[in-house]
Amino acid sequence: MTTAHPFPRLRLLLTHLFLAGLAGILPQLAAAADPATPSHKPLRTRWADSVNPANVLPEYPRPQMIRKTWVNLNGPWDYALAGLAATNPPTEFSAKILVPFPYESALSGVAKPSAPDQCIWYRRQFRPPAYPKDGRLLLHFGAVNWDATVWVNGHCLGAHRGGYDSFSFDLTDHLKMGVNEIVVSAWNPVRADVAEAQVLGKQRLHPGGIFYTAASGIWQTVWLEPVPAGHITDLRITPDLDHSLAQVLVTAEAPGRVVLTANDLGRPLVSVTGEVGQAISLPLTNVIPWTPSDPHLYGLRAVVLQPDGQPGDKVESYFGMRSIRLGRDEKGRQRMLLNGKFVFETGPLDQGYWPDGIYTAPTDEALISDISVVKQLGWNTIRKHAKVEPARWYWWTDRMGLLVWQDMPQMFGGRDGALTPAAKTQFETEWQRLLHEFAHFPSIIVWTTFNEGWGQYDTERLVALTKQIDPTRLVNNASGWVDQKCGDLYDAHDYPGPGGKAPEANRASVNGEFGGVTVSVEGHRWTTDTFGYGSVLKGSWLATKRYQALWKKAYQLRDELGISAFIYTQLTDVEQEINGLLTYDRAVEKLDRRIVRAAHLGEFPPLPPDPHPDWLPTSEDEPVTWSYTTNAPAANWSAPDFDAGTWPTGPATFGHDLAGVRTPWTGADIWIRREFTAATPIPAKLNLLLKHDEDAEIYINGVLAAKVTGYNGDYQPFPLSEAGRAALHPGKNILAAHCHNTIGGQGIDVGLTQP
Repeated sequence: MTTAHPFPRLRLLLTHLFLAGLAGILPQLAAAADPATPSHKPLRTRWADSVNPANVLPEYPRPQMIRKTWVNLNGPWDYALAGLAATNPPTEFSAKILVPFPYESALSGVAKPSAPDQCIWYRRQFRPPAYPKDGRLLLHFGAVNWDATVWVNGHCLGAHRGGYDSFSFDLTDHLKMGVNEIVVSAWNPVRADVAEAQVLGKQRLHPGGIFYTAASGIWQTVWLEPVPAGHITDLRITPDLDHSLAQVLVTAEAPGRVVLTANDLGRPLVSVTGEVGQAISLPLTNVIPWTPSDPHLYGLRAVVLQPDGQPGDKVESYFGMRSIRLGRDEKGRQRMLLNGKFVFETGPLDQGYWPDGIYTAPTDEALISDISVVKQLGWNTIRKHAKVEPARWYWWTDRMGLLVWQDMPQMFGGRDGALTPAAKTQFETEWQRLLHEFAHFPSIIVWTTFNEGWGQYDTERLVALTKQIDPTRLVNNASGWVDQKCGDLYDAHDYPGPGGKAPEANRASVNGEFGGVTVSVEGHRWTTDTFGYGSVLKGSWLATKRYQALWKKAYQLRDELGISAFIYTQLTDVEQEINGLLTYDRAVEKLDRRIVRAAHLGEFPPLPPDPHPDWLPTSEDEPVTWSYTTNAPAANWSAPDFDAGTWPTGPATFGHDLAGVRTPWTGADIWIRREFTAATPIPAKLNLLLKHDEDAEIYINGVLAAKVTGYNGDYQPFPLSEAGRAALHPGKNILAAHCHNTIGGQGIDVGLTQP
């Protein structure tokens, strides 16, 4: 329930004015960007047009513990900036911000660069809703990034540090008749790579590569909730599938009796009475386990009894009956077992960023859409990477049926003692809060303490702490690169991959990141300065083909090595990173959905014909035979009249420790040449399609067509020089290449393609 505005016409006018201002600021977003970062064209999702300042994110924000009466405080707030030394609110609030969208976001109406040296001050007025006699009025914040202090009517209610967990204050004793005022200060230092590192995930002041725009201030729903004096404060439900019961622990402001009633689709199943603060067993019969294919949820009502036996506070909740543990398959290999059975887990890396809302999805429908796409693509898992979502996101994964691997958002600042004790304490405080707050959701099956060593310390101790707090889930000690040989999983990162190793005696093996197929879609990019894990592929067909090959290998590794799960990078583009299956604005699905879905399910049908085949194919699909030598040839070795009859022949790719190698080459240099017939007409424009490690020179009929340095490890188009293009002629031609390698893996293969 929300309170009615006393002046509806005035409210309507203010709404229209705010919408006009919001629309007007979007074209200015690029100009407002930090000049140290690439300028970008503002992108909007299709849900942005549904954002109504008078009714922003109107859904009840805490689905794990629902009360009917509440007041949504989302909407236009006053805001101002002030220096960090300020301890009192500014005297003037001259601008508006749309809560709960981050300060930097377009949907906030501000869309300015982060202000790490200033506090964002928020202010709004409200009229208290009715609440029970001797009851209380609570003020809830879904999340504020990062250091928040809250006042009501000039009284400081308290402070909170941590950008991803919810917090609340009791403001009852500071209320007054009529209009009341809330003031919030929020400081987001965006402090990374220093000893005082903050838990901040992928936020950066200067985005680039795999790091993105910061999301400062209030970024989840703010709301009021009237409650009885002895109200329920927490509800912890732990499924015990092996014994067909759920353990429920109810915490409340006062001791007493509590009645728990479980139901199935509204049909009462069992009712049990127990004590507040003590675990209560709810026995069930004919249990339907929760799975991604059948995400069956049971309803739960908890009612606290007053001293006279009458019903007091009441909350509605739900739970799923599932177990997650390790166990051996028929070959004796450790596997991840859902409800006692091995389920091959496949899914995307999901970073939860939005071009118009940054950390905050424009609407609940937007949240649902991302999850729905994952389901439609045949996946059963999501890795929530470097971010924590609002509770409703996990509610939807519970309802729609997706397994969730939940990262602790990273801090940075180095390893092995480089972090200050205060930074470590804050990290552990936030981690324990998140473990408790999100323990409710059956879809979460894995906690990940660290990612790739970012801010990593005391790994073994923190894994043990995580297992102590929540023994019902698996713990991934470090996703990628810096495994500390503890926890339940060995997690490899492999680009493009996939890769990994066989399970250990006491740990399952997973591939927590692979892929990164990169496709750029004009008109749907955040910036022209893009980043991806591989070369930018032309067109959907080639990308789909590459994608299918990745998943074919994943299924082979599942069977041959016993790897339990594969997580593909990633679901959507994020700002400059363009390796998503969807564009950042969710407007374009880049690959062939039919082929993609089939690959996730372990099916690999033939692709339709390539609508834009390479003019001169490489050996990526079918081996192409070349003449080659590793001994320095004569100076005219690339010319048409050179006799290479004494050279050995073999199929490309030539090299070692590189994907697609067919002919070994381990020396410092190799010279290769092949004859091909060019039909007429020869295209006006051609690119070389080249995989090289390292430096390479490419010749056409003895004419230097390109010279590249370094390496790419994958096929990438390179401009063909004018001289090289001019050297082509109908009939017989010679394509030749020299590659020089100094260290590590090596390889060479060349073709020609139209831009």
